[in-house]
Amino acid sequence: MAMPRKRVRSGSAPRVPQGLVTAAAWSWRVLAVVAVLGLLWWLLTYFSAVSVPLGIAILLTALLTPLNRLLLGWKWPKGLAAAGCLVALALVVVGVFAAIGTQVAREWPELWSQAAAGVQSLVSWLGTGPLQIDSSQLDGYLAQFSQWVSDSRAELAGVAAKAGVGVGHFFAGLAIALIATFFFLASGEHIWTSILKVVPRHYQVATDRASAGGWISLVAYMRAQVLVALVDAAGILAGALALGLPMAWALFALTFVAAFVPVIGAVLAGTVACALALVTHGPVSALIMLAITVVVMEAEGHFLQPILLGRAVQLHPLAVLIGLAVGATLAGIVGALLVIPVLAFFTAFIRGLDPGRFGEPLRAG
Repeated sequence: MAMPRKRVRSGSAPRVPQGLVTAAAWSWRVLAVVAVLGLLWWLLTYFSAVSVPLGIAILLTALLTPLNRLLLGWKWPKGLAAAGCLVALALVVVGVFAAIGTQVAREWPELWSQAAAGVQSLVSWLGTGPLQIDSSQLDGYLAQFSQWVSDSRAELAGVAAKAGVGVGHFFAGLAIALIATFFFLASGEHIWTSILKVVPRHYQVATDRASAGGWISLVAYMRAQVLVALVDAAGILAGALALGLPMAWALFALTFVAAFVPVIGAVLAGTVACALALVTHGPVSALIMLAITVVVMEAEGHFLQPILLGRAVQLHPLAVLIGLAVGATLAGIVGALLVIPVLAFFTAFIRGLDPGRFGEPLRAG
Protein backbone atom coordinates (compact mmCIF):
# COMPACT_ATOMS: atom_id res chain seq x y z
CA MET A 1 0.00 0.00 0.00
CA ALA A 2 1.51 3.35 -1.08
CA MET A 3 2.23 5.85 1.64
CA PRO A 4 0.48 9.21 1.28
CA ARG A 5 2.80 12.11 0.31
CA LYS A 6 3.16 15.05 2.61
CA ARG A 7 1.55 18.21 1.47
CA VAL A 8 3.65 21.35 1.15
CA ARG A 9 2.10 24.36 2.76
CA SER A 10 1.27 27.00 0.25
CA GLY A 11 2.38 29.75 2.63
CA SER A 12 5.84 28.32 3.41
CA ALA A 13 8.93 30.17 2.05
CA PRO A 14 10.76 28.58 -0.89
CA ARG A 15 14.04 26.86 -0.15
CA VAL A 16 17.17 28.99 -0.73
CA PRO A 17 19.42 27.42 -3.38
CA GLN A 18 22.62 25.99 -1.97
CA GLY A 19 24.70 27.96 -4.46
CA LEU A 20 23.30 31.21 -3.16
CA VAL A 21 23.95 30.14 0.44
CA THR A 22 27.57 29.34 -0.44
CA ALA A 23 28.00 32.63 -2.32
CA ALA A 24 26.57 34.58 0.63
CA ALA A 25 28.89 32.79 3.07
CA TRP A 26 31.91 33.61 0.92
CA SER A 27 30.73 37.17 0.34
CA TRP A 28 30.68 38.23 3.97
CA ARG A 29 34.06 36.62 4.54
CA VAL A 30 35.52 38.46 1.55
CA LEU A 31 33.98 41.71 2.81
CA ALA A 32 35.58 41.10 6.23
CA VAL A 33 39.00 40.53 4.62
CA VAL A 34 38.59 43.66 2.46
CA ALA A 35 37.63 45.68 5.56
CA VAL A 36 40.73 44.49 7.42
CA LEU A 37 42.96 45.25 4.43
CA GLY A 38 41.34 48.67 4.06
CA LEU A 39 41.96 49.44 7.73
CA LEU A 40 45.58 48.30 7.40
CA TRP A 41 46.02 50.45 4.28
CA TRP A 42 44.57 53.47 6.07
CA LEU A 43 46.93 52.98 9.02
CA LEU A 44 49.96 52.64 6.75
CA THR A 45 48.93 55.75 4.82
CA TYR A 46 48.19 57.77 7.95
CA PHE A 47 51.54 56.86 9.47
CA SER A 48 53.40 57.04 6.14
CA ALA A 49 56.15 59.14 7.74
CA VAL A 50 57.14 55.96 9.62
CA SER A 51 55.80 53.10 7.48
CA VAL A 52 57.50 54.19 4.24
CA PRO A 53 60.98 54.59 5.81
CA LEU A 54 60.57 51.22 7.51
CA GLY A 55 59.63 49.67 4.17
CA ILE A 56 62.72 51.21 2.58
CA ALA A 57 64.80 49.93 5.50
CA ILE A 58 63.54 46.38 4.90
CA LEU A 59 64.54 46.63 1.22
CA LEU A 60 67.97 47.98 2.15
CA THR A 61 68.39 45.17 4.67
CA ALA A 62 67.54 42.60 1.99
CA LEU A 63 70.02 44.26 -0.38
CA LEU A 64 72.81 44.26 2.20
CA THR A 65 72.10 40.82 3.68
CA PRO A 66 74.66 38.94 1.51
CA LEU A 67 77.40 41.39 2.51
CA ASN A 68 76.33 41.22 6.15
CA ARG A 69 76.53 37.41 6.09
CA LEU A 70 79.98 37.62 4.53
CA LEU A 71 81.24 39.94 7.26
CA LEU A 72 79.70 37.77 9.97
CA GLY A 73 81.45 34.79 8.38
CA TRP A 74 84.70 36.69 8.89
CA LYS A 75 83.91 36.79 12.62
CA TRP A 76 82.97 40.46 12.67
CA PRO A 77 80.75 41.50 15.60
CA LYS A 78 77.13 42.00 14.57
CA GLY A 79 77.12 45.73 15.25
CA LEU A 80 80.39 46.27 13.40
CA ALA A 81 79.19 44.18 10.45
CA ALA A 82 75.97 46.21 10.21
CA ALA A 83 77.93 49.47 10.36
CA GLY A 84 80.31 48.14 7.70
CA CYS A 85 77.39 47.39 5.38
CA LEU A 86 76.02 50.91 5.74
CA VAL A 87 79.47 52.40 5.18
CA ALA A 88 79.87 50.30 2.03
CA LEU A 89 76.48 51.49 0.79
CA ALA A 90 77.38 55.10 1.52
CA LEU A 91 80.72 54.72 -0.27
CA VAL A 92 79.00 53.34 -3.37
CA VAL A 93 76.43 56.15 -3.47
CA VAL A 94 78.97 58.88 -2.70
CA GLY A 95 81.40 57.37 -5.22
CA VAL A 96 78.77 57.39 -7.94
CA PHE A 97 77.84 61.01 -7.36
CA ALA A 98 81.50 61.98 -6.99
CA ALA A 99 82.21 60.41 -10.38
CA ILE A 100 79.32 62.35 -11.85
CA GLY A 101 80.54 65.61 -10.30
CA THR A 102 84.14 65.04 -11.42
CA GLN A 103 83.17 64.39 -15.01
CA VAL A 104 80.78 67.36 -15.04
CA ALA A 105 83.47 69.67 -13.67
CA ARG A 106 86.03 68.40 -16.18
CA GLU A 107 83.78 68.70 -19.23
CA TRP A 108 81.74 71.72 -18.15
CA PRO A 109 83.65 74.40 -20.18
CA GLU A 110 83.29 72.45 -23.41
CA LEU A 111 79.72 71.55 -22.55
CA TRP A 112 78.88 75.22 -21.93
CA SER A 113 80.24 76.27 -25.31
CA GLN A 114 78.41 73.42 -27.01
CA ALA A 115 75.22 74.35 -25.17
CA ALA A 116 75.49 77.98 -26.28
CA ALA A 117 76.03 76.90 -29.89
CA GLY A 118 73.16 74.45 -29.59
CA VAL A 119 70.78 77.10 -28.27
CA GLN A 120 71.72 79.43 -31.13
CA SER A 121 71.15 76.62 -33.60
CA LEU A 122 67.78 75.85 -32.03
CA VAL A 123 66.70 79.49 -32.22
CA SER A 124 67.78 79.63 -35.85
CA TRP A 125 65.89 76.43 -36.62
CA LEU A 126 62.75 77.78 -34.97
CA GLY A 127 62.89 80.79 -37.30
CA THR A 128 63.75 79.00 -40.53
CA GLY A 129 62.13 75.63 -39.88
CA PRO A 130 58.51 74.57 -40.28
CA LEU A 131 57.41 76.41 -37.13
CA GLN A 132 58.46 79.83 -38.52
CA ILE A 133 58.94 81.39 -35.06
CA ASP A 134 61.09 84.48 -35.47
CA SER A 135 63.06 86.31 -32.78
CA SER A 136 60.28 88.84 -32.12
CA GLN A 137 57.83 86.05 -31.35
CA LEU A 138 60.36 84.41 -29.04
CA ASP A 139 60.86 87.73 -27.26
CA GLY A 140 57.10 87.99 -26.87
CA TYR A 141 56.89 84.50 -25.39
CA LEU A 142 59.72 85.31 -22.97
CA ALA A 143 57.98 88.52 -21.95
CA GLN A 144 54.73 86.62 -21.31
CA PHE A 145 56.62 84.06 -19.24
CA SER A 146 58.32 86.79 -17.22
CA GLN A 147 54.98 88.46 -16.61
CA TRP A 148 53.45 85.17 -15.48
CA VAL A 149 56.32 84.64 -13.04
CA SER A 150 55.87 88.18 -11.71
CA ASP A 151 52.13 87.73 -11.28
CA SER A 152 52.49 84.31 -9.62
CA ARG A 153 55.03 85.14 -6.94
CA ALA A 154 52.72 84.14 -4.09
CA GLU A 155 51.84 80.80 -5.68
CA LEU A 156 55.46 80.07 -6.54
CA ALA A 157 56.50 80.95 -3.00
CA GLY A 158 53.91 78.52 -1.66
CA VAL A 159 55.17 75.79 -3.97
CA ALA A 160 58.75 76.49 -2.87
CA ALA A 161 57.71 76.33 0.80
CA LYS A 162 55.98 72.98 0.25
CA ALA A 163 59.05 71.72 -1.57
CA GLY A 164 61.20 72.78 1.39
CA VAL A 165 58.93 70.91 3.79
CA GLY A 166 59.07 67.88 1.50
CA VAL A 167 62.86 67.98 1.49
CA GLY A 168 62.86 68.11 5.29
CA HIS A 169 60.52 65.13 5.48
CA PHE A 170 62.72 63.27 2.99
CA PHE A 171 65.85 63.66 5.10
CA ALA A 172 63.94 62.76 8.27
CA GLY A 173 62.63 59.62 6.58
CA LEU A 174 66.12 58.83 5.29
CA ALA A 175 67.50 59.03 8.82
CA ILE A 176 64.77 56.69 10.08
CA ALA A 177 65.45 54.25 7.23
CA LEU A 178 69.21 54.15 7.84
CA ILE A 179 68.86 53.73 11.60
CA ALA A 180 66.25 50.99 11.13
CA THR A 181 68.49 49.26 8.57
CA PHE A 182 71.35 49.21 11.06
CA PHE A 183 69.23 47.57 13.75
CA PHE A 184 67.66 45.11 11.29
CA LEU A 185 71.13 43.99 10.23
CA ALA A 186 72.62 43.96 13.71
CA SER A 187 69.76 42.37 15.64
CA GLY A 188 67.20 41.27 13.07
CA GLU A 189 66.95 37.74 14.45
CA HIS A 190 66.29 39.03 17.96
CA ILE A 191 63.65 41.46 16.66
CA TRP A 192 61.94 38.68 14.69
CA THR A 193 61.99 36.33 17.69
CA SER A 194 60.29 39.00 19.79
CA ILE A 195 57.62 39.52 17.11
CA LEU A 196 57.12 35.77 16.75
CA LYS A 197 56.20 35.50 20.43
CA VAL A 198 53.05 37.50 19.67
CA VAL A 199 51.88 34.69 17.35
CA PRO A 200 49.98 31.88 19.12
CA ARG A 201 52.41 29.16 20.13
CA HIS A 202 50.55 26.58 18.06
CA TYR A 203 51.41 28.48 14.83
CA GLN A 204 54.91 29.74 15.58
CA VAL A 205 56.80 26.97 13.77
CA ALA A 206 54.85 27.36 10.51
CA THR A 207 54.99 31.15 10.69
CA ASP A 208 58.74 31.12 11.23
CA ARG A 209 59.27 28.68 8.35
CA ALA A 210 57.04 30.66 5.98
CA SER A 211 58.69 33.97 6.91
CA ALA A 212 62.13 32.52 6.21
CA GLY A 213 60.98 31.57 2.71
CA GLY A 214 59.54 35.05 2.19
CA TRP A 215 62.80 36.67 3.26
CA ILE A 216 64.82 34.50 0.84
CA SER A 217 62.51 35.60 -1.96
CA LEU A 218 62.92 39.26 -0.96
CA VAL A 219 66.72 38.99 -1.03
CA ALA A 220 66.52 37.41 -4.50
CA TYR A 221 64.30 40.28 -5.64
CA MET A 222 66.86 42.89 -4.58
CA ARG A 223 69.62 41.05 -6.44
CA ALA A 224 67.47 41.02 -9.58
CA GLN A 225 66.72 44.73 -9.14
CA VAL A 226 70.46 45.49 -9.16
CA LEU A 227 70.75 43.57 -12.45
CA VAL A 228 67.83 45.52 -13.94
CA ALA A 229 69.49 48.80 -12.95
CA LEU A 230 72.77 47.71 -14.54
CA VAL A 231 71.04 46.80 -17.81
CA ASP A 232 69.18 50.13 -17.88
CA ALA A 233 72.40 52.05 -17.26
CA ALA A 234 74.21 50.04 -19.94
CA GLY A 235 71.48 50.86 -22.47
CA ILE A 236 71.69 54.60 -21.81
CA LEU A 237 75.50 54.43 -21.88
CA ALA A 238 75.50 52.64 -25.24
CA GLY A 239 73.20 55.26 -26.72
CA ALA A 240 75.26 58.13 -25.32
CA LEU A 241 78.54 56.67 -26.63
CA ALA A 242 77.02 55.95 -30.05
CA LEU A 243 75.89 59.59 -30.34
CA GLY A 244 79.14 60.94 -28.92
CA LEU A 245 77.44 62.73 -26.03
CA PRO A 246 79.57 64.28 -23.29
CA MET A 247 79.51 62.85 -19.76
CA ALA A 248 78.44 59.42 -20.99
CA TRP A 249 79.75 57.62 -17.87
CA ALA A 250 78.05 60.19 -15.65
CA LEU A 251 74.81 59.28 -17.43
CA PHE A 252 75.58 55.62 -16.71
CA ALA A 253 76.00 56.31 -12.99
CA LEU A 254 72.91 58.53 -12.85
CA THR A 255 70.78 55.92 -14.63
CA PHE A 256 72.00 53.11 -12.36
CA VAL A 257 71.04 55.02 -9.20
CA ALA A 258 67.79 56.37 -10.64
CA ALA A 259 66.69 52.92 -11.86
CA PHE A 260 65.93 51.89 -8.26
CA VAL A 261 63.08 54.44 -8.31
CA PRO A 262 60.48 52.95 -10.68
CA VAL A 263 59.11 55.03 -13.57
CA ILE A 264 60.39 58.40 -12.34
CA GLY A 265 64.02 57.27 -12.22
CA ALA A 266 64.12 56.18 -15.85
CA VAL A 267 62.26 59.32 -16.93
CA LEU A 268 64.74 61.53 -15.05
CA ALA A 269 67.81 59.84 -16.51
CA GLY A 270 66.31 59.87 -20.00
CA THR A 271 65.40 63.55 -19.72
CA VAL A 272 68.96 64.46 -18.76
CA ALA A 273 70.34 62.40 -21.65
CA CYS A 274 67.93 63.98 -24.16
CA ALA A 275 68.74 67.48 -22.88
CA LEU A 276 72.47 66.84 -23.32
CA ALA A 277 71.88 65.56 -26.83
CA LEU A 278 69.74 68.60 -27.68
CA VAL A 279 72.16 71.28 -26.50
CA THR A 280 75.31 69.59 -27.82
CA HIS A 281 74.26 67.83 -31.04
CA GLY A 282 70.93 69.33 -32.01
CA PRO A 283 67.31 68.14 -32.34
CA VAL A 284 68.06 65.06 -34.46
CA SER A 285 70.40 63.57 -31.86
CA ALA A 286 67.91 64.47 -29.14
CA LEU A 287 65.15 62.58 -30.97
CA ILE A 288 67.45 59.57 -31.42
CA MET A 289 68.35 59.68 -27.72
CA LEU A 290 64.65 59.96 -26.88
CA ALA A 291 63.96 56.84 -28.96
CA ILE A 292 66.77 54.99 -27.18
CA THR A 293 65.38 56.06 -23.80
CA VAL A 294 61.88 54.89 -24.74
CA VAL A 295 63.27 51.52 -25.87
CA VAL A 296 65.16 51.14 -22.58
CA MET A 297 62.09 52.08 -20.53
CA GLU A 298 59.85 49.71 -22.49
CA ALA A 299 62.40 46.91 -22.12
CA GLU A 300 62.55 47.55 -18.38
CA GLY A 301 58.81 47.73 -17.84
CA HIS A 302 57.67 44.97 -20.18
CA PHE A 303 60.63 42.59 -20.34
CA LEU A 304 63.35 43.00 -17.71
CA GLN A 305 61.19 43.53 -14.63
CA PRO A 306 58.52 40.91 -15.50
CA ILE A 307 61.09 38.27 -16.58
CA LEU A 308 64.03 38.82 -14.21
CA LEU A 309 62.06 39.93 -11.17
CA GLY A 310 59.34 37.36 -11.81
CA ARG A 311 61.94 34.60 -11.97
CA ALA A 312 63.69 35.84 -8.85
CA VAL A 313 60.52 36.00 -6.76
CA GLN A 314 58.77 33.08 -8.53
CA LEU A 315 55.97 35.24 -9.85
CA HIS A 316 54.49 35.10 -13.34
CA PRO A 317 55.69 38.02 -15.52
CA LEU A 318 52.08 39.12 -16.03
CA ALA A 319 51.61 39.28 -12.25
CA VAL A 320 54.71 41.48 -11.97
CA LEU A 321 53.49 43.77 -14.75
CA ILE A 322 49.99 44.12 -13.29
CA GLY A 323 51.41 44.56 -9.80
CA LEU A 324 53.60 47.45 -10.95
CA ALA A 325 50.63 49.13 -12.62
CA VAL A 326 48.34 48.68 -9.61
CA GLY A 327 51.01 49.80 -7.13
CA ALA A 328 51.78 52.94 -9.15
CA THR A 329 48.05 53.72 -9.42
CA LEU A 330 47.38 53.32 -5.70
CA ALA A 331 50.46 54.95 -4.20
CA GLY A 332 52.55 56.46 -6.99
CA ILE A 333 56.31 56.01 -6.82
CA VAL A 334 56.23 54.41 -3.37
CA GLY A 335 53.60 51.92 -4.50
CA ALA A 336 55.58 50.95 -7.60
CA LEU A 337 58.70 50.57 -5.46
CA LEU A 338 57.14 48.38 -2.78
CA VAL A 339 54.43 46.37 -4.53
CA ILE A 340 56.67 43.66 -6.05
CA PRO A 341 58.68 43.09 -2.83
CA VAL A 342 55.39 42.77 -0.94
CA LEU A 343 54.05 40.31 -3.50
CA ALA A 344 57.32 38.39 -3.43
CA PHE A 345 57.35 38.06 0.33
CA PHE A 346 53.71 37.09 0.81
CA THR A 347 53.69 34.68 -2.14
CA ALA A 348 56.65 32.82 -0.67
CA PHE A 349 55.10 33.13 2.81
CA ILE A 350 51.86 31.49 1.71
CA ARG A 351 53.75 28.75 -0.11
CA GLY A 352 55.74 28.11 3.06
CA LEU A 353 52.64 27.42 5.13
CA ASP A 354 52.64 23.64 4.96
CA PRO A 355 49.11 22.53 5.89
CA GLY A 356 50.44 19.18 7.09
CA ARG A 357 52.58 20.85 9.74
CA PHE A 358 50.64 24.04 10.36
CA GLY A 359 49.27 22.70 13.59
CA GLU A 360 52.57 21.29 14.78
CA PRO A 361 53.50 22.74 18.19
CA LEU A 362 56.74 24.60 18.70
CA ARG A 363 59.51 22.33 19.92
CA ALA A 364 62.13 23.46 22.36
CA GLY A 365 65.43 24.36 20.76
